[in-house]
Amino acid sequence: AVPTPRATPREPVRAPLVVPQGPSKSHLLGCAANSSHFSSVDLLTVRPVHISAPRLTESGLSMVDWHLVKEMKPPRTQQEWEAEFQKYQQFPEFKILNHDMTLPEFKFIWYMEYSHRMWGRVVGLAYILPAAYFWHRGWLSRPLKGCVLALCGLVCFQGLLGWYMVKSGLEEKPDSYDIPRVSQYRLAAHLGSALVLYSASLWTGLSLLLPQHKLPETKQLLRLKQYAHGTTALIFLTALSGAFVAGLDAGLVYNSFPKMGERWIPDDLLAFSPVLRNIFENPTTVQFDHRILGIASVTAVTALYLFSRKIPLPRRTRMAVTSLLAVACMQVGLGISTLLLYVPTPLAATHQSGSLALLSMALWLMSELRRVPK
Repeated sequence: AVPTPRATPREPVRAPLVVPQGPSKSHLLGCAANSSHFSSVDLLTVRPVHISAPRLTESGLSMVDWHLVKEMKPPRTQQEWEAEFQKYQQFPEFKILNHDMTLPEFKFIWYMEYSHRMWGRVVGLAYILPAAYFWHRGWLSRPLKGCVLALCGLVCFQGLLGWYMVKSGLEEKPDSYDIPRVSQYRLAAHLGSALVLYSASLWTGLSLLLPQHKLPETKQLLRLKQYAHGTTALIFLTALSGAFVAGLDAGLVYNSFPKMGERWIPDDLLAFSPVLRNIFENPTTVQFDHRILGIASVTAVTALYLFSRKIPLPRRTRMAVTSLLAVACMQVGLGISTLLLYVPTPLAATHQSGSLALLSMALWLMSELRRVPK
């Protein structure tokens, strides 16, 4: 009799992030595009303009209430528009800044804010409906279900945070001369949550769609990976600091470069007391910090690129490093141009879009460094 071979023990196999059905993979990459509010073209152009347009056009306070379903229908008749305009007239922005605004002018800023809110609903539906469908069909593994739930929760949180931010601009200020604007802290939280949502979505999508390879255990590659992580964190922080620049209109304080006026360090850098208030509330300090962070970011990217030249990298990884440097240089140029030209809306929106492009390149590089083949 032929002896029966004994079964050899196998190592436990980790559950894959997702079962290999194409639709769920495509969905996650689509989420990476839509949430942060991008599709491969939206990523760098359309959606970032939607995010920044209400602030840049001073239209974010034109819709003075929030209803998930009711506000999806815009005013249509003259009476409905006049009623909407009368509601706006009860709040500080009209009383202090726009007391001579006409109804056609109000319609413009109202539609800017309306399009922003409607696009947010489109983003939410682009997440929740496909996720529910794939969940029902059993295309999501247990780990991916947790990831999808977290991302959908972030989408809902982002919408609620947006309204919480708008409410801060509708409140009466203690001093009558205070300019009506949303809280720069809440604006930064709103932007920060959008960046986190975008980063998590894009990272998950890239993890699913790009083939995984074991990272070689070489000191140079490990150092490059560490540098890439640090550079990405710096880019994220720089983008977040832009919310304080926008919230305080700090881009209009010193419109010169590289000096701020006649000085490298302006006299009013620490004008507020206590000193820590200057970091988040003094427009001069906020612009100064954003300059320093921007210069530090492009310097870090350049150093990362030069260090990577010493290491043999796959073609796609090399492309990611080069793209990161190119976008960083472009973003610095956009920032300086926006400053020198006194923050024109189209250029400022492009600069804000560039921050997302730069963050995307950094995330792509980090993803590639996890997959450097032997």
